[in-house]
Amino acid sequence: MVISKEDLMKSERQAAMVFDLNKCIGCQTCSVACKVLWTREDGMDYQWWCTVNTQPGRGAPKDWEQMGGGYRDGVPNPGIIPTREECGGGWDFNYDEVFYGGKGRSVHLHPIGEAPTWGPNWDEDQGGGEYPNSFFFYLPRLCNHCTRPVCVEACPRNAMYKRNEDGVVLRDETRCRGYRFCLEACPYKKIYFNYAKKISQHCIFCFPRIEKGVAPACARQCPGRLVFVGFLDDVDGPIHKLVREWEVAIPLHPEYGTGPNVFYIPPLAPYRLNEDGSIDETTPRIPTEYLEKLFGPRVNKALDTLKAEMAKTKNGGKSDLMNMLIVYHWHELFGPFTKDPAELTWK
Repeated sequence: MVISKEDLMKSERQAAMVFDLNKCIGCQTCSVACKVLWTREDGMDYQWWCTVNTQPGRGAPKDWEQMGGGYRDGVPNPGIIPTREECGGGWDFNYDEVFYGGKGRSVHLHPIGEAPTWGPNWDEDQGGGEYPNSFFFYLPRLCNHCTRPVCVEACPRNAMYKRNEDGVVLRDETRCRGYRFCLEACPYKKIYFNYAKKISQHCIFCFPRIEKGVAPACARQCPGRLVFVGFLDDVDGPIHKLVREWEVAIPLHPEYGTGPNVFYIPPLAPYRLNEDGSIDETTPRIPTEYLEKLFGPRVNKALDTLKAEMAKTKNGGKSDLMNMLIVYHWHELFGPFTKDPAELTWK
């Protein structure tokens, strides 16, 4: 039976995530949780399916925003494949020398072999602007499990597909031949090539956990209660309310045309300071133009809504949106995915 690309890209429901960037402290708990669970096999040493980068920054892979891919006006846009060096990571260190060599403090940890030039979080905390108005924020990134995944369309082997029940984008590794057209097509460059197995790999939205009612590891382990998980069509869930009702959760680079299903609450920042040290309440510390470049023009409406609801509570009023974003109880984050993984039987 021949399966069409249209069938491979369809789903009845769509699972999604919302990251509140005003809560992210860049602790890397999400990225480490993902790493420990999913990318410890041969050829996966440099793979970080979830990364947390400092913005403004060049990201991971290095300068991924200039690598093309996605759609423009509905037509696939040519892209390039990141090199292994541009991804970075997966280095060997002189652990034996430092911990067992008996040299005390005369040696320190460093990569063995050729010096690295980039890594998953190479430009951490550098940011932009100048003192006293410098700024930065953290941006967690993973596969967006797009509504129109260009990676699926690009694969000549039909190895990639969207699951009908939840819209999660997966690949059949027995069909993959490592052509990397998926990576070339992905505008977010969140697909990795396994140089040992000669196949491509990417975030699987922790689908074995989802199937048992457990939130993905990156979300469940987050100490800041900033990652919401659920279905877009669940009108009583946080995802639908933040994305569709309040419209404060918006996608990254919507102009890429893939319909990403990872959304972000845009970051606010302290007021700027004038030269005399007084507060400038009229000029955003994070330039509006920069946020528009990342999230598109809808970011302005989202920020206005956030500011209005914050002002309401400051003046003694109540805000359902602020109560939702505060997250008084952790299970409010995860909709139907609140089961404890420790209480389940895993095969």
